[in-house]
Amino acid sequence: MKILIMSDIHGNKEALKAVIYKAAQTKDIKACILLGDMIDYGMHSNEVIQMVKSLPYTVLCNICGNHENAVLWDEYGRFSSERGRVSAQYTRSILSQESWDYIHNEMDECGCCEFECGGKKCLAIHGSLENYYWKSIKLEDTLLGYEKYDYVFSGHSHIPHCFEKYYEVNNPVYRNRKKTIFINPGSVGQPRNHNPMAQYAVLDVEIEEMQLCKVQYNIASEQKSFTNKVDTFYKDRLSIGI
Repeated sequence: MKILIMSDIHGNKEALKAVIYKAAQTKDIKACILLGDMIDYGMHSNEVIQMVKSLPYTVLCNICGNHENAVLWDEYGRFSSERGRVSAQYTRSILSQESWDYIHNEMDECGCCEFECGGKKCLAIHGSLENYYWKSIKLEDTLLGYEKYDYVFSGHSHIPHCFEKYYEVNNPVYRNRKKTIFINPGSVGQPRNHNPMAQYAVLDVEIEEMQLCKVQYNIASEQKSFTNKVDTFYKDRLSIGI
């Protein structure tokens, strides 16, 4: 079984549409993991939620990101810029009742979820154990507290990664080492790795095969939808992936 992993769609309808189309051509995807920040920055938060609701996959987990959390609680103090606060407030003002219901009832508001898949113990977290919403997992970090998991899925940084870390444990059969695989699929709707394509991941749990995927989408069309209610920065950055 293959799993579609998406994070940080950020109201980008065209990017999500391209990912859904590409994923539909990938054989044996049966489930999906949703790592938060479906909304905000882009102009299509409501449409993105509707598209996600129609995905033909079993949803293994669906967690809130820092943007859902900020909008839910109407609290914007953690954003690093005034334009970020203005954007989140605008998004809150345009969310439909159906979108509110989805965030409240279908997304895990704590930003963190444990589950099992294919006999593997998994953690999905928007940020990290240091801060579920606002602190990304990075390869160079100490990464304490993750050793009990086989897979750790995270988002927030908008930069994809896949790496293995080996922890010291009391298990002579495995030479006293425990492997944890860390996966960040990157951002569907607002990548920041200098590549403007929509980014996601596909995982085959059985054979531990991971694909960090990229797909082109109609960036110009998405940019045309922007209004003057949010800073032009969020429109312009789509062209170069920053």
